[in-house]
Amino acid sequence: MSRPFVLGLTGSIGMGKSATAAMFRARSVPVHDADACVHALYGPGGAAAAAIGEAFPGTLAPDGSVDRAALRAAVLGDPERLRLLESLVHPLVGRARDDFLASHAAAPLVVLDVPLLFETGGEARCDAVAVVTAPPEVQRARVLARPGMTEDAFAQILMKQMPDAEKRRRADFLIETDRGFPHAEAQVDAVIAAAAARRAG
Repeated sequence: MSRPFVLGLTGSIGMGKSATAAMFRARSVPVHDADACVHALYGPGGAAAAAIGEAFPGTLAPDGSVDRAALRAAVLGDPERLRLLESLVHPLVGRARDDFLASHAAAPLVVLDVPLLFETGGEARCDAVAVVTAPPEVQRARVLARPGMTEDAFAQILMKQMPDAEKRRRADFLIETDRGFPHAEAQVDAVIAAAAARRAG
């Protein structure tokens, strides 16, 4: 395989995916962060901001960025409005991902960090998928400790995410984040080694 081994990295909210992505970065593995990409698209002058403001009046902040709380309220519980939002944002995210892959074509391994990887069919673009996981009680405590997070908002988020048990079933690799950083880091090292072996084989 002359191109990079593409590893999808995913996990439900509160599972520790961002910390896990940082472990890959610390090992010089290029990581494309889909959430960070969306943040840039939503920022002042971002490629998605104007279109979102037009489609969802009242969702732009004074600086021209997307007010994420207002946008969340505008689409919460409304599948049609959520589909409209996704139709505006997903093509832009896809273009950024393709640019990332092109710019790291010589790397042995790249990571696509995508929260809704399975839900959007993104695993088809990956050679393997690593799922970041933790027990439900750990997930719940982490999420509800976030500023502004409520039980209702947490429930709504979980409703649009594939259950953790199903993600685990579909994973090539599991990275468990409830046993401390050294344990998670050892699992990341094992995934990197396995990816290198698959690429060589």
